[in-house]
Amino acid sequence: MTDVPVPHKRLIVLLSVIIPFVVALLFRIKVKGYDLSFLPPIYASINGLTAILLIASFISIKKGNRVRHERLNKICIGLSCLFLILYISHHITSDETRYGGEGLIRYIYYFILITHVTLSILVIPFVLFTFSRALTGNFDGHKRLAKFTFPLWLYVVISGVVVYLMISPYYL
Repeated sequence: MTDVPVPHKRLIVLLSVIIPFVVALLFRIKVKGYDLSFLPPIYASINGLTAILLIASFISIKKGNRVRHERLNKICIGLSCLFLILYISHHITSDETRYGGEGLIRYIYYFILITHVTLSILVIPFVLFTFSRALTGNFDGHKRLAKFTFPLWLYVVISGVVVYLMISPYYL
């Protein structure tokens, strides 16, 4: 990633480390007195909308509409930030929900959950480096990295919806 300006690179690395670290720390905090149990379907919907907009962004750039592509990707980044805020807000104010499925479906759920969580951490620098390359006009580098970022990010948002749908019957 040598074609990314040093200030961008430092900020991206810093955010890529700090965000997962802070999220992990916040999961140890429980704030009582707030009922944010209504948030999971909202942030799952945000993931679903992000998936739709990522696909629309992909189609836009394939059709040569760079302006729409850029706007949609900025919206997707904003939606991902909103998702993270709502996700953290729910988890610091609510008790943990355990998955209650049994048999093979339980293994499928945990496979999807583990890959979702792992890739949601790994996608942060991919998105930020890809975005940085576009911002600095390095469209060849942007395109090369986007070939990895797009399917990774798309998997994360779609698997987030799937995880929600699978665990939603077990919410209290």
